[in-house]
Amino acid sequence: MARHCREVTRREGTAQTPMTPAGRSQVTSSRYADLSQSKGETDAMRTCYSPSRRRVLAFSAGLAATAWLPGSPALAEEKTGPPSRLIARPIPHSGESLPSVGLGTSQVFEVGDDPARRKACAEVIRTLVAGGGKLIDTAPSYGTAESVVGDLLAAAELRGRAFLATKLEEYDRNTGAAELRASLQRLRSDRVDLMQVHNVNDSKQDLAMLREWKSQGLCRYIGITTSFGGDFDAVEAVLRREKPDFLQVNYSLADRAAEKRVIPTATEVGAAVLTDLPFARNRLFGAVRGRPLPEWPSDFDATSWAQFFLKYLLGNEAVTAVIPGTSNSEHMADNLGAGRGRVPDAAQRRKMVAFFEALH
Repeated sequence: MARHCREVTRREGTAQTPMTPAGRSQVTSSRYADLSQSKGETDAMRTCYSPSRRRVLAFSAGLAATAWLPGSPALAEEKTGPPSRLIARPIPHSGESLPSVGLGTSQVFEVGDDPARRKACAEVIRTLVAGGGKLIDTAPSYGTAESVVGDLLAAAELRGRAFLATKLEEYDRNTGAAELRASLQRLRSDRVDLMQVHNVNDSKQDLAMLREWKSQGLCRYIGITTSFGGDFDAVEAVLRREKPDFLQVNYSLADRAAEKRVIPTATEVGAAVLTDLPFARNRLFGAVRGRPLPEWPSDFDATSWAQFFLKYLLGNEAVTAVIPGTSNSEHMADNLGAGRGRVPDAAQRRKMVAFFEALH
């Protein structure tokens, strides 16, 4: 049975009145005082935007503004696009390419009917798509996130440009079909690209019901997720026996256990890997509070702390895509930057680990 636990991503506490990049360059101690009270990863933790990055963000914002219009040439990658294409990696079981930076929606898209907050989420989605991304991960347990994603994709006529992933909370044949139908209704879609059993903690978990849905065309891929290192034994057992198309796992520079255990197993069985909690529930931004980004990350084209943290993950070739959450379009554009240019090699990744560990 899947454990009931919400996947925690960065919560954007100022979505209605976003802080400017310059304002985020110095994070106040009062904002960090909220860190222990919130599971989310807040807007205030984005630091050290370089002038060159501001130009990229301005470009992305302009591109996104035109991309919002259905049929706009901004959505045609051959006509206009980001400064360079996102790294795309193959889904092993099919060979289909998936852009390496996506969007998580836990907490950040749980905005209900609030017009201003929905507008902010809409801007995030159009920035994702205009910037070459497509993966959006959600779940029924994420409050109103499924409905918000479905409404915004439908309004923008962008469903065909999105790779939509959601989750099954209760693996039960008596209720599973109804849960699937409810998700599809909220998402305004007749199928999802990826259906995942949420937070697997039973080594005997099977995926037969999801395989049936896949054969019926209700989902294109199936997978499992975890956000708990204590469940890795069960996750590895299910990976080896069921060989799903995808694994979603908690993995960050601050939480590297997955790269020694479940990610190698996923590679063995040909499962694509998505990383949840890529900023480690605030830990990473908290560790670099008030610190400027060093010069050496420019060797792998990182221009912000968020890109530094995400590029560490993408430097692992077994990782197919990262899915940080945000409801701030500038942060979405910045996250997309992690999927462009060079990624760190093995020696550079060791240096990143040593740098992070020296902060403690």
